[in-house]
Amino acid sequence: MDPVIVVGAGPVGLALALALARHSVPTIVLDEGPGKEEPRLARTAVLREDTAAFVERLAGHSFGDLESGARWTSWRSLRRKQVMRELSFGDEAPAPLHLPQHVLTGALREAIAGERLVKVATESKVDSLEQDASGLTAHTRGPKGTWWRGSYLVGCDGSRSTVRKLLDIRFPGRTAVERHAVAALRTELPWPGEALLHRMPPWRGGAAEVTGRPLAGGVWRLDWLLPPRGELVTPDALVLRIRETLAGWCGGPTPPYELLDTGVHTVHHRLARRWRVGRAFLAGDAAHLLGALGTQGLDEGLRDADNLAWKLALAWHHGHRDPLLDSYQAERRAGVAARLRAADQSLPVLRGGKGLRSYVPGSARGHDALLTDGHVGRGPLGMPSSYAQSPLAPAPSESETAVGTEVGAPVADVRVTAPDGSFVQLRERLGLGHLLVVLVAPGTVVWERRHWVTAGIMPRLAAAVTALPHPAELLVAESYPGAPAHSVLLIRPDGHLVTALSGVRPAELYAAAEAAVGGAAAPGSGRGGDDTEQGEHAVRAGGAGSAAGVRAARPSK
Repeated sequence: MDPVIVVGAGPVGLALALALARHSVPTIVLDEGPGKEEPRLARTAVLREDTAAFVERLAGHSFGDLESGARWTSWRSLRRKQVMRELSFGDEAPAPLHLPQHVLTGALREAIAGERLVKVATESKVDSLEQDASGLTAHTRGPKGTWWRGSYLVGCDGSRSTVRKLLDIRFPGRTAVERHAVAALRTELPWPGEALLHRMPPWRGGAAEVTGRPLAGGVWRLDWLLPPRGELVTPDALVLRIRETLAGWCGGPTPPYELLDTGVHTVHHRLARRWRVGRAFLAGDAAHLLGALGTQGLDEGLRDADNLAWKLALAWHHGHRDPLLDSYQAERRAGVAARLRAADQSLPVLRGGKGLRSYVPGSARGHDALLTDGHVGRGPLGMPSSYAQSPLAPAPSESETAVGTEVGAPVADVRVTAPDGSFVQLRERLGLGHLLVVLVAPGTVVWERRHWVTAGIMPRLAAAVTALPHPAELLVAESYPGAPAHSVLLIRPDGHLVTALSGVRPAELYAAAEAAVGGAAAPGSGRGGDDTEQGEHAVRAGGAGSAAGVRAARPSK
């Protein structure tokens, strides 16, 4: 079986390659550039709790521990001189992770350097693509230009995606929805570690809106909302904005600061018509652009990678199945479309000077709450997508029980007992290629596993899990938010809840698991690599490790 080809070596492409490697799928990453990242502190990413956990699993360490990563202590929303909303982060409300994008990309590159199932080809720009019944062939130009053979291909090559153009996929939307002047600087502000949104600041020359997001080491990223058109941001004008903003926040003269980086960030809203054409897919900025009102495009791109990785892996190992692969577009495109729709509906109200805005009771506080949700990952602008209407959703069952997580939404990160008896966080068991079955059994934490693993309903549940149509791991939780005792949760490899059942229901559990993996494999599709050794052979045979394999990939004319 040929490796998966990932086009683009940004955070989404690198994360997808690493996620596929966790599923024992070999990958070739075609990097148009030289394999290095330019440090830019004015180009940062805000990752929600689940996407931060996803990339930290892939990189093998916590980004919050890095010099340039930071988790906010709280969020403050101001309007003129009035505090409109304050949020504190903690165990019940985890803080977003804010870090420079080059730090994230560098950490993923470092992880890939030690991953034998991922090969990176630098200075390799794709310029042609051909598909057939068993795979694809891509050609790259440049010093290392050649032909590459793959089982599947994913275009993670940005907003000007060559893969999207080669697939003739339209990319409609709106240009320059918002513009922001951006500065990264080191200084001391009255709110260390606290992010803030200040609308209509009272000082002379203040922008309509300014956002301050802390990084580690006393560094801040400041964003000033600019008029949609016009207003050239000169260096002098930006320095004036910095001085006035810092003085206004500190209530006196401008405090000392060190300007580290600047830029202008223009937000576009676009959504590709299709995310799959045969064996080729789009992900990240190649598939969607968003970012107005505090939403984060990179966060959504990483969700694309998490969603697609386990589906490609299942098809690679166990046979091609269209319902499973089609579900990637159905789930992810619908989720991003809903977020774009929410932003487009909110923009006229939040940014308009008159009209509807002046007739909405309590509009100022409601507007600040809506913007806060977008920035901290809540509400229609910020919360993770739910796949309740997914084609992979099982049929309704009378055995279902309500828990604190809606079906299709990401599960809570509770502590569980692993099969070896160790205590781990639930998210640590994600992304390993199997389904998760979690039994909620209060009281088990006070007993050693050997005392209860063969008692009560455990033997029957273990037998039901063994009989599932796809490998699954049985975990036990002392509790789960909103779940009655003896609830059984079925969870996808990307952490989304498939169903929650009341007690051990082998038939219903089997049906839900079969639906979650897209049903049976297509007849005659065969199997791909079944283990890491075969995956490594596929990389050597079809990718950077074998000149003969590369030459053989060239299609006959």
